[in-house]
Amino acid sequence: MPQQLSSKEQSLFRQVIKFYESKQYKKGLKAAEQILRKNPNHGDTQAMKSLIQNSQGQTDEAFALAKLALKNDMKSHVCWHVYGLLWRSVKNFEEAIKAYKFALKIESDSIQIQRDLALLQIQMRDFQGYIQSRKTMLQQRPQIRQNWTALAVAYHLAGELQEAEKILTTYEDTLKQTPPKSDIEHSEAVLYKNTIIAEMGEFQRALDHLEAIAKNSLDRTAVMEMRADYLLRLDKKEEAAQAYRDLLARNNEYRAYYNGLEKSLGLDKSDKESWQKLNELYDSYAQQGERIDAARRIPLDFLEGDSFRKAADRYLRRMLTKGVPSTFPNIKALYNNPGKKQVIQDLVEGYASENAVNGSADKQSDGENLKNFHPSVYYFLAQHYDYHMSRNLVKALDYIDKAIESDPSAVYYNMTKARIWKHYGNLEKAAETMNHARTLDERDRYMNTKCAKYQLRNDENDKAINTMSKFTRNETVGGALGDLHDMQCIWYLTEDGESYFRQRKLGLALKRFRALYDIFETWHEDQFDFHSFSLRKGQIRAYIDMVRWEDELRDHPFYTRAALSAIQVYLLLHDKPEFADASLANGVPGMDGMDANEKKKALKKAKKEQEKKDAEAKEAEKKNATKKAGTGADGEPKKEDPDPTGSKLVETKEPLEEATKFLTPLLEMSPKNIEGQNIGFEVYMRRKKYLLALKCLLAASSIDSENPSLHEQTIRFRTTLSSLSEPLAEPISSIIGKNFTLLSESTDLLAHNEAFLSRHKNSPQHIHAYLRVRQQLEPKSQSENEKQMQASLDLENIELEEAIEGLLLLDEWNSGAEVKKAYVDAARNRWREASVFPDTTV
Repeated sequence: MPQQLSSKEQSLFRQVIKFYESKQYKKGLKAAEQILRKNPNHGDTQAMKSLIQNSQGQTDEAFALAKLALKNDMKSHVCWHVYGLLWRSVKNFEEAIKAYKFALKIESDSIQIQRDLALLQIQMRDFQGYIQSRKTMLQQRPQIRQNWTALAVAYHLAGELQEAEKILTTYEDTLKQTPPKSDIEHSEAVLYKNTIIAEMGEFQRALDHLEAIAKNSLDRTAVMEMRADYLLRLDKKEEAAQAYRDLLARNNEYRAYYNGLEKSLGLDKSDKESWQKLNELYDSYAQQGERIDAARRIPLDFLEGDSFRKAADRYLRRMLTKGVPSTFPNIKALYNNPGKKQVIQDLVEGYASENAVNGSADKQSDGENLKNFHPSVYYFLAQHYDYHMSRNLVKALDYIDKAIESDPSAVYYNMTKARIWKHYGNLEKAAETMNHARTLDERDRYMNTKCAKYQLRNDENDKAINTMSKFTRNETVGGALGDLHDMQCIWYLTEDGESYFRQRKLGLALKRFRALYDIFETWHEDQFDFHSFSLRKGQIRAYIDMVRWEDELRDHPFYTRAALSAIQVYLLLHDKPEFADASLANGVPGMDGMDANEKKKALKKAKKEQEKKDAEAKEAEKKNATKKAGTGADGEPKKEDPDPTGSKLVETKEPLEEATKFLTPLLEMSPKNIEGQNIGFEVYMRRKKYLLALKCLLAASSIDSENPSLHEQTIRFRTTLSSLSEPLAEPISSIIGKNFTLLSESTDLLAHNEAFLSRHKNSPQHIHAYLRVRQQLEPKSQSENEKQMQASLDLENIELEEAIEGLLLLDEWNSGAEVKKAYVDAARNRWREASVFPDTTV
């Protein structure tokens, strides 16, 4: 039987709740203990005390007390609600939902519990459960508009569009008078209803509805865009054309409006017969203002021959005379057409050879403009010859030196020179040049971050964090790096992690990649607050966009980069367990080139150094124990990182399971990423999950059947299954036999490999795959493989990165020092300016 409180203690209990809600945890704890002195088994008070303890970071004690509270009063909705809140705080939403449902069985009319349950259901994408919860909340408080809107959102996200529209219409019918135009919530709700009608494909009805609500809508741009889109979809081209002209009158630089206008007028860029009318159309807009750029740039996409040459000449002269730095980035999309690329090159080379501006199109006489013209021409040509589709680094360096000579203080010129050195492979010079560019304008945050990025590419991690510290809050816990974590600076953490991985400092590399993983987790969890906030503020269309974006969150390029790198680290830890030792967490120079005895000595020495560092760290920890902890943005104390070097991450006993945590979202959200499928195969093969490995093979084959990694992995899959000590279980064996059609059992693997080479004899990456397979099938062919690897350096189209991959492959084969030295010498002869090849290969 639960204990009953006196009226005085009931008043005190209400104060406990108020203290908790106002975050006065010490007062709340004191009041709860005062109640429990007289009523030690009062479940509700114990539950509230556990909630306060959890807020103070005492999670284990809080759970233990919450379970005791439930034992004392199983029929208390407060105890079950608190138990759910505790599970929610540790991100175990399934258990939290169970607890909330138990609480609702006891107190079915509790709006707060129902709301908490609904928020977790939408967070977990339990749309049917969310619909039921929102129905209940609507029945309890039908007078509140956001309850109607929330139910419509629930139906919408569940794909029941007609029900969503019906709910919104039902509420509108209950209104006795139309809300004023200043009512933002109503304006957003009716526009949201319009998007639902459009999603059902009923564009005529959507247009009629939009015409009816347009006058009272506050988002005029959205109304105009939706109207133009509906008119175009309904083939009302004359009205659609006028609608897009009205939009262009508001924003004449937005390409989507021009595309809509083209379709409305029945014009097509791919149809030569439309080119004249299109050109006249864009000329009419270009004449409306000297500063309009889009109307002058777009015709270059479809014009050909002399018409293109004249238009390109006019456009380039105009932009270069003004000295617009973004001229090349705005033009380079045209380089997909080799003819246009050559025309642009000829035109700008012609400008560079002129003593005065007297070209075929426009004559310029303004002295100030002439002063900008030639440096801009040199700058353009430097970017042109640095671009991968027209690369000639000798010319690029020559032109950028001319540009710098004309204006040594130009930040963009020096930045481009750094980029040229990067493409040469001289990362040291690139970082130095970029740092010089940064000093030309130390208030430029973009240049600061660029400089740090180049320093990280040169593996200068300390210099990079020092550079970043010029724009960070260095008083935070962890200094500049701590602030970058707090600000979720994913580009820096990615580059920093990749740099440490190159240096084989696996602990620090994993530290950065785990931080990135946690940031994406945080972004996923951050949507929780918006489930209620967006409804309260009436921003429904933005909320729907956010939910859909969150569903594709891990398709983000930076997650892909971090996941691929982290998985590679874990694969290395699995394949070379010696790296899992804490003493090797952050690298032992030359470890890969050592023999067994040397490795043993190096490991012993590293262990002693690690023990010394650990002792020093413990001593420093004792000294810092009395210091006041730093605080975060919310004023809460921040904990010091107990593993700043990532040693504990490296010591994992299950590296493949850790790799799978990164891999699963990668394969789920980026199924068309062939690198993800390739590395997924590597993980599953090591875990002996052959069906999943086959799934990755088949997915990779559907993306690119001639992928070099796929070729090697297909043969390895076949040889691995053929050499198993015990045959696979019958269901698995039959499924693999039925679906593994990439390579039949009768195929001669050596002949298959030779045929692969004959199809790709000029591709360095395919040659590497061929050699890797031959090394696997015929280990005695290593000497010949090494010769072919060096011969691949003579290919015209080989890139510096591919040459580096070849050196790594020689390391993988444990090739001799002379072989690697000969390879490095040949590579240096090909890339004389490159600094990426080591001075010694032993």
